[in-house]
Amino acid sequence: MGFLKTRGSALGVAVVALMATAVWSGEADAASQCGGASWYSAGSRTANGERMNASALAAAHRSLPFGTRVRVENLSNGKSVVVRINDRGPFIGGRVIDLTRGAAEQIGMVKSGVARVKVTVVGGSGKLSSNCS
Repeated sequence: MGFLKTRGSALGVAVVALMATAVWSGEADAASQCGGASWYSAGSRTANGERMNASALAAAHRSLPFGTRVRVENLSNGKSVVVRINDRGPFIGGRVIDLTRGAAEQIGMVKSGVARVKVTVVGGSGKLSSNCS
């Protein structure tokens, strides 16, 4: 902050405005992955060693780092949930994420078992390559 104080208020305002824009637009600029989602509740441990908790807001993804938080939006009803990646999968073609039953309930897909979703990173260092149109 010392640099901003010595360089004048106009520059300081411009830098602060630029920083705010970068922080606030992070999710809008994030790449999204679209595809199928399913839900699961079986298993005693997740791939990162945690005890499986079917009511937790968690998910399995093939490549995102454990701990990454993603927003999962059900494209048929617009409902979304933020989950934490703590497992690996899905291992069925066309699917991009497996949700716990608790997360699946939040986006209204328990009865159908599968849904078309949009996955967007909202926290953590994970990156997705965009395939949504």
